[in-house]
Amino acid sequence: MSAPDDLVRAVEATLFAAEAPMTAEAISTHLGGAAVRAALGELASHYQGRGIELVERGGRWHFQTAPDLAHLLRRTREDVRRLSRAATEVLAIVAYHEPVSRAEIESIRGVQTSSGTLDVLMEAGWVRVAGRRDVPGRPVIYATTPAFLTHFGLASRRDLPGIDELRAAGLLDPVDDALAQAMEGADVEADSPAEEGAD
Repeated sequence: MSAPDDLVRAVEATLFAAEAPMTAEAISTHLGGAAVRAALGELASHYQGRGIELVERGGRWHFQTAPDLAHLLRRTREDVRRLSRAATEVLAIVAYHEPVSRAEIESIRGVQTSSGTLDVLMEAGWVRVAGRRDVPGRPVIYATTPAFLTHFGLASRRDLPGIDELRAAGLLDPVDDALAQAMEGADVEADSPAEEGAD
């Protein structure tokens, strides 16, 4: 990349200092309404193949360690929290069926889901309340967050693995057949925003 212009440098500095991934619109607003998409593309090209990369996940931009170097930065401490099987199942159902209500989650799993399971996923920042279903009782519905996409290295929900990929990776066993069938019926429409504005 030749000498970067002031806008490219400003976008780079903004993202470097950001506490969380930012949308192009948020970056533009921060920089007084400047058109930043070309600058983001230029920066992404500049950082491609370097030790850190500029990536877009779920419409939000951030710097991350190059995947092939991530092992150099892993901490030796164990993760404080490991998801239970129930939480893993609920997360998968939300990801493949969002927006989804607790009753719908329980219908797919075939067992009741404790509120604590959803609380754990919301505390992790991977699931959020996405509004209420417009049906009698107006149940709360849940969806994944941009942090979910970032954590799992997905650009969008369209990148979620299919059932055949999960089986090939040895991630499904016979006990998972009901969940697998439920996921096969899911219609993942990436980038379609979930209902907003919970009452």
